[in-house]
Amino acid sequence: LGEDGRVTLGVSATVVSAEGLRGALEEARHARRVAAARPGAVCAAGHEELASHVLLLPFVPDDVRRAFTARLLDPLRDYDARHRAELMTTLEAFLDSDGSWTRCASRLHLHVNTLRYRVGRIEQLTGRDLSRLEDKLDFFLALRMS
Repeated sequence: LGEDGRVTLGVSATVVSAEGLRGALEEARHARRVAAARPGAVCAAGHEELASHVLLLPFVPDDVRRAFTARLLDPLRDYDARHRAELMTTLEAFLDSDGSWTRCASRLHLHVNTLRYRVGRIEQLTGRDLSRLEDKLDFFLALRMS
């Protein structure tokens, strides 16, 4: 139990010999840190999560996390609040659709030209280009951290 009464658990991959125990222990420790960053009284994380952005995000300091997400997402949130444009919903659906215009438009029940307009507005407000992998990745991470 932690000082706050929470239970966090990290699980390593299976090992087949004593030589693998040291690495498994280290892997379980890293997984436990991932679990500790999650909300809830009881949290667990497994070794499969260590080969993902999930491992990195809990270790980003809160002030860096807030600044990063604010810089990317606040212009969209503000615009949505003023115009009810659903740019945040559009961004999430676009990324979840792997940037596929037709799948995203279908998912949102929009004409593809309406989707193109919304994505263009997202790009205009943020100065990012959603055809670039780096910009998609930044948005993906900002959404995960927010």
